[in-house]
Amino acid sequence: MSVEEDTANHGRLLATVHGPQDVKRMSATELDILAAEIRDFLIAKVSRTGGHIGPNLGVVELTLALHRVFDSPRDRLLFDTGHQAYVHKIVTGRQEGFDQLRQRGGLSGYPSQAESEHDLIENSHASTALSYADGLAKAYALRGESRTVVAVVGDGALTGGMCWEALNNIAATDNPLVIVVNDNGRSYAPTIGGLAHHLSTLRLNPGYEKVLDAVKDALGSTPLVGKPMYEVLHAVKKGIKDAVAPQAMFEDLGIKYVGPVDGHDVAAVETALRAAKNFGGPVIVHAVTRKGYGYRPAEEDEADCFHGPGAFDIATGKATAAPVVKWTHVFADELVAIADERPDVVGITAAMAEPTGIAKLARKYPERTYDVGIAEQHAATSAAGLALGGLHPVVAVYATFLNRAFDQVLLDVAMHRLPVTFVLDRAGITGPDGPSHYGIWDMSVFGVVPGLRIAAPRDTATLREELREAVAVDDGPTVVRFPTGTVAADLPAVRRVGTVDVLAESARTDVLLVAVGAFGQLGMEVGARVAEQGYGVTVVDPRWVRPVPAELVELAAEHRLVVTVEDGVRVGGVGDALAQAMRDAGVGVPLRDLGVPADWHPHGSRGQILADLGLTAQDVARDVTGWISRLDTDPVEPPPDPQHPHLPLTVGRSCSCGTSQRPRNH
Repeated sequence: MSVEEDTANHGRLLATVHGPQDVKRMSATELDILAAEIRDFLIAKVSRTGGHIGPNLGVVELTLALHRVFDSPRDRLLFDTGHQAYVHKIVTGRQEGFDQLRQRGGLSGYPSQAESEHDLIENSHASTALSYADGLAKAYALRGESRTVVAVVGDGALTGGMCWEALNNIAATDNPLVIVVNDNGRSYAPTIGGLAHHLSTLRLNPGYEKVLDAVKDALGSTPLVGKPMYEVLHAVKKGIKDAVAPQAMFEDLGIKYVGPVDGHDVAAVETALRAAKNFGGPVIVHAVTRKGYGYRPAEEDEADCFHGPGAFDIATGKATAAPVVKWTHVFADELVAIADERPDVVGITAAMAEPTGIAKLARKYPERTYDVGIAEQHAATSAAGLALGGLHPVVAVYATFLNRAFDQVLLDVAMHRLPVTFVLDRAGITGPDGPSHYGIWDMSVFGVVPGLRIAAPRDTATLREELREAVAVDDGPTVVRFPTGTVAADLPAVRRVGTVDVLAESARTDVLLVAVGAFGQLGMEVGARVAEQGYGVTVVDPRWVRPVPAELVELAAEHRLVVTVEDGVRVGGVGDALAQAMRDAGVGVPLRDLGVPADWHPHGSRGQILADLGLTAQDVARDVTGWISRLDTDPVEPPPDPQHPHLPLTVGRSCSCGTSQRPRNH
């Protein structure tokens, strides 16, 4: 019998769950049955849509216990990160939405305020929930409200520095705040570092089973000071004797400790949570779980326990989509090839070795690969140290996550002109994971960093080429950014002008179309459509978008209209940068910039969102044709630039800024 059939025939108990109150009424036997039905439901639904199946299979019993002990939404449940909230969504009455999980109009893959009063923070960047919880608990105390704040934090998230900053402050209060450490030994990959050593050693302790339900009080409310925290985090000197007792680690913080408990035993977790709730102050509940629990393909997946697969076959766990060459694969292959040639090249990632491609380097050169945990800030400054030591680090993270390390890139890396290459996967609109995961900010945010060079390859050949060019830079940091998904077919250039690739050109020089990165193919399609209307179009790929190539400004001066199209926010983007460079060079050609409005765009497929934003070949061609035709019929001298009164102002497009829906009339 298939999982879908089993869910239909034996999911009757799950069908009665419309809110937390329904779970509170169930007996122990019913809870065991419900947990099994929830797993069947999750596997059946996520196998069709893709999503974070592994983390959620691991928190079924834990989530049921949370909703039995606490009164959501009065008591606030915060999940760090939010991708482990699928079971929470089921318990709070959102079962029907799973047919369209992470699809347009369906449930978000993370908590969403628009979906339910039970969701408060729409978090998908790790290590933040404890800080939210600290502030919430303080707010409720000041307002005189009797409410408990609960933060569910993975052991992987605890490798992030914000967690420890928050714990330092939480320990200094007596507010009712329960911290549930979901300890499965993994984030994406197995959790690394000193904290992981403490927790994993405990799991191997022969006395572990005897203390599953024990409640252990801390030695006292001792304020956190620098030296004990340093020793705990780095597991030096003091760490040998205390390695089998993480409660001692939390005692140093002055926070009460409950556990460890079996995270797959509802009764045990419930007992621990009730004890924590009744204490009335900050308490840590340590629950040991297994990521992917109850589904053999996930349990046996050593890479990431089915952390976030696409659609898959339920029986085998194999992906149903045909294998394709992805941007990540190309980067991984080329990085290993470069490392073969250059022993000074090392790799760094932040708990995402497989998703970013660094894992391939780690398998061949483990001694030259570093996984720092969920700690992007540390990754950037550690890379600076490696560079100061004579190496060339390649830091591979998702584009959205590098935002967290802006200060480190600016002052620790760039100010010292250090040769560090940041490789940003999932740049641009990425689709199903929603606005927190869209990598649309990097070209704008990091474009202000002095001496930083940013490359945006358009295909396999240029990714390989530009990665090599980046690693060859020895006087400052570089960024290589690319989107998610399948790499488009190689798009050869007609010729190269300096560092700029000319992809298409005609005898007439009406429009210079600057297609950034993966929009190269779109630029070609737009150029062909506009040419059909009798205009001459030169399509170029700047390759290196920051700083703006001088040759790009020279090409702009040869045309009547410049149009930029980029997979990043318009504010401070490539179009803005080119407009400024043109002004500085005295080039008065009008410019229109097409890109992503600086807004929070809903989840959906990449194609759907780009269509909404008007970033399709048909839409862009219609805009370009309209703009160039109006120059013929109604030429208007641009107003002067207030900063340079002797120069005309280059004009940026204003119709779509600040809105997620693009007006169709201009």
